[in-house]
Amino acid sequence: MMDHFTIDDRLLALAKQAEIDCKEPFARMDEIAAYNEEKVLAAFMECRVSDSHFKSTTGYGYGDSGRDKLDEVYAKVFRTEDALVRHNFVSGTHALAVALFGVLRTGDRMVSLTGQPYDTMEEVIGLRGEGNGSLKDYGISYDQVDLTPEGTVDFDGIREKCPGCKVAYIQRSRGYSLRESLCIDEIERIIQTVRSVNPEAIVVVDNCYGEFVEKKEPTEVGADLMVGSLIKNAGGGIAATGGYIAGKAKYVELCSYRLTVVGVGKDEGCTLDQNRGMFMGFFFAPSVVCNAVKTNIFALRLFELLGFTSYPSYDAKRTDLIAALVLGSGDRMLAFCQGIQQGSPVDSFVKPEAWAMPGYDDPVVMAAGAFTMGSSIELSADGPMREPYAVWLQGGLTYHTGRVGILLAAQKMLEQGLLPNL
Repeated sequence: MMDHFTIDDRLLALAKQAEIDCKEPFARMDEIAAYNEEKVLAAFMECRVSDSHFKSTTGYGYGDSGRDKLDEVYAKVFRTEDALVRHNFVSGTHALAVALFGVLRTGDRMVSLTGQPYDTMEEVIGLRGEGNGSLKDYGISYDQVDLTPEGTVDFDGIREKCPGCKVAYIQRSRGYSLRESLCIDEIERIIQTVRSVNPEAIVVVDNCYGEFVEKKEPTEVGADLMVGSLIKNAGGGIAATGGYIAGKAKYVELCSYRLTVVGVGKDEGCTLDQNRGMFMGFFFAPSVVCNAVKTNIFALRLFELLGFTSYPSYDAKRTDLIAALVLGSGDRMLAFCQGIQQGSPVDSFVKPEAWAMPGYDDPVVMAAGAFTMGSSIELSADGPMREPYAVWLQGGLTYHTGRVGILLAAQKMLEQGLLPNL
């Protein structure tokens, strides 16, 4: 029963069945969240986080103890030598670009081991655009190991292309593709394969959407650098902006020189009253990530019951908080996203439409009624208007409000005659 929203009884019956079916995967996520919450708490205690670390600085930011302490906490949780956590990373793509420009030099070669990277990385690398300051413009060459026809990692291809490369690049999450996201065990196998043919390669992992979904992170299985966004998992829905780079100290230092200036690096950068939100967001992150994944699991099962194909299956082992729902038409994509928007706490009255979003080749429809603009740890859905007409769903600060958003998306499709099985 729902007292505050009008949902068709047939959808409510399917939702009840979906939650029964999801009992076991929900329990798995609760157990992982408990482990990660304890890990984060222990790090805060061991690093002696204090109220004094929440104070703000301006100007150069010299002596900002909170900024330095946050780096220490991230490094402790992610089991790394150092970390660079800053509010002035404007996106995950920005943090990734800083990491790549930080460690690559003219004449170096990077190899993507998981096929073509996420759309917004194409211009950074130089796969699109010309003369815009990409890695290619700086004389850095690029190669990639395409996925197998089955959509899996090609380990023979890694052995063939990694010798001599400076950076071996791994994208953990699926991006706008239907391949499986990479679990930590598979990332470990990929890294071991790289090391077998090129022990000196710098392994860089795009960890966006992956933090705290499993008990380990890529840096715990051999990654040299790991990069993510604070308006995704690691910010816990509280950090207003930002990103992080974590890994080996010598590489983090090079990245800090790219973010600020050579010779200064991490020693400058005022925090402008952002410390408290970034600390608090990281503390809440394991619980919020659990809610987001459970929302995701519920959506997968509900839409499987409605007759749609989803990736991954609702009961699959999870390694990120993204689901792909193949809806089969642009009309269904629009209706779904409009329903998600309707179920959002912010801008619920707005009607999403596809538009030419910067960094993408195709028009993109995006639903994101969020407290933080563009935050995908909050319930959101988006996708390019192209085959196979799929929406990529992520986020959900609380499970029960996320569940409402999913039901409203299904209801919107039903009202427009776009659910053929009902």
